[in-house]
Amino acid sequence: MAGYSSDNSRVKGTIITKQIIFGNKSSYFGKKRETDGHTHSWTCYFKSFNNEDMSSYIKKVQFKLHESYANPTRVLSKPPYEVNETGWGEFEIQIKVYFMDPVERPVTLYHLLKLFQTEAALASGKKNLVSEYYDEIIFQDPTQMMHQCLLSTRQIPFSKQDTDWVEKEQRTLQSISIARQKISNEISELNERLKASKEAIQHFQKEIQKVEKEQDDQIFPAVNLTQ
Repeated sequence: MAGYSSDNSRVKGTIITKQIIFGNKSSYFGKKRETDGHTHSWTCYFKSFNNEDMSSYIKKVQFKLHESYANPTRVLSKPPYEVNETGWGEFEIQIKVYFMDPVERPVTLYHLLKLFQTEAALASGKKNLVSEYYDEIIFQDPTQMMHQCLLSTRQIPFSKQDTDWVEKEQRTLQSISIARQKISNEISELNERLKASKEAIQHFQKEIQKVEKEQDDQIFPAVNLTQ
């Protein structure tokens, strides 16, 4: 490729991480469309988390839709990497990312297309939905060519994120903390119950031994051999 080294040797000890977001937006028509029964318009996308132009190291992004769509395999060779469609049902979309250096194996992601709002969101009159995920692509010991591609990115004009990832991270960490505390409490409770059960078993064993001894004494009374 012009402008890049074709050297396939590896840059040892190098790790480069690229932050990504993938998912979909959907908007409800308000009613079923008479021509085809579709109820929503939607966009499935793959993009940089920090508004980086990924075209320097990504050759193409392939979206594989449900087979009911005309031309279900959509290939995009430049950003924005997104597919705009309409539909009435939810299904899994395969997103396959190919890199400029063919030595690098493609990365495959899977996203379940979301169209329908929760009952609470519908009750509030919300028609638009966003379902997206944060992930990272890690390049360890990339080739010389790929290393140059990864370092040749540029920033593109900032666009507002649909998801407040800082807030989402805080909520997630808070949920994890609450879950850990709940598990810790449950373990403590189980340990106390286990301790009580062991004490009850020991008590019953002593009672059984006491009863068995009383029964033995009745069957075989003690004999005074000195008389």
